[in-house]
Amino acid sequence: MARNAFYAQSGGVTAVINATACGVIETARANRGRIGNVFAGRNGILGALNEELIDTEQETAEAIAGLRSTPGGAFGSCRYKLKSLEENAKEYRRLIDVFEAHDIGYFFYNGGGDSQDTAHKVSQLGERLGYPITCIGIPKTVDNDLPLTDTCPGFGSVAKYVATSVREAALDVASMCETSTKVFILEVMGRHAGWIAAAGGLARRHGDDAPHIIVFPEVPFDDHAFLGRTRDVVEQDGFCVIVVSEGARYADGRFLADAGTTDAFGHAQLGGVAPVLAQMVRDKLGFKFHWAVADYLQRAARHIASATDVEQAYAVGRHAVELALGGRNAVMATIVRTADQPYAWQLGEAPLDQVANVERTMPASYIGADGFSITDAARRYLEPLIAGEDPPAYSGGLPDYTVLRNAAVDKKLAPFEA
Repeated sequence: MARNAFYAQSGGVTAVINATACGVIETARANRGRIGNVFAGRNGILGALNEELIDTEQETAEAIAGLRSTPGGAFGSCRYKLKSLEENAKEYRRLIDVFEAHDIGYFFYNGGGDSQDTAHKVSQLGERLGYPITCIGIPKTVDNDLPLTDTCPGFGSVAKYVATSVREAALDVASMCETSTKVFILEVMGRHAGWIAAAGGLARRHGDDAPHIIVFPEVPFDDHAFLGRTRDVVEQDGFCVIVVSEGARYADGRFLADAGTTDAFGHAQLGGVAPVLAQMVRDKLGFKFHWAVADYLQRAARHIASATDVEQAYAVGRHAVELALGGRNAVMATIVRTADQPYAWQLGEAPLDQVANVERTMPASYIGADGFSITDAARRYLEPLIAGEDPPAYSGGLPDYTVLRNAAVDKKLAPFEA
């Protein structure tokens, strides 16, 4: 009898992570003789630890198809990192107990670097305990910082949203700069990697277009250089539009916006870099300013998703199931670029032990010599990823998104506290 699959979403969600879920579930359903039901974890890996499984078989084909155009995480996500096998054997034993109780032979984990680490650990656990489990990682992160894949599903849509927002906000500021705002600062996500900030640079088509300044985490922040450039741009153009990555930091490694706390993964909690820069501008230059934080809006904006991103998100979900059924294990589905112009790509794979906990930052060749702009090479890389439109259906003037039933699978084990 075909064994069941467990699929879970992890970390910050995206505009297209549900398209990946759609790819996983539809492909599994198309291979019903070889793979059983797909159980989704309620709130990510916690769904496995707490034996809170969702029976996707209870959803109609139309509902599953609707996931392709629905943002957020349809089954719930979480920020929860499993410790090493040696540190917390109890948790890993629990995972195997749940998998065994529900005849789960396939584990699909959809997330970023920490999630790929979890998938790798589970694959090791299966080998160590002699439990047959096929583990496939599925890439997802708006930060675009996973190695060995050309891009990460979720990034292209955020990039499109940010570039569009920069262009639109710049027109607003330009209209009012004579008597009002001189400096506008947009803060975007990106703790260690400046891919999203770089995407803001796509809004600049001509020499004097916004953004005038991009602040990357890869470039040590120099307040004198930053303020000097801001002053010069305002004097020349009348206004200055700035895109800053949340992870902007000084040469000694200190984040400009370090709040002094950590998140569930042990990462420094950042308190907002846009107001920090705005205060510098006010105190040192005296310009009137406005700032905004794209925050969840950038990763939830399915209405402006990149068609390329949607297609790739679905494709890696489909490919993950195909890899598992093809006998592959402990690998992550990847996107392989084969050409820039015209853009072409195909699907591949990468060993989980080479992906887990490895962070890909912006290459120096993508950052302008001035440290505040992107190069033509970066533009060639980025532009295909925001290409095309794939709008959701609308009803009553608003996007018509899918909400699943998320019927629970009956529990078979005693309660467990993660």
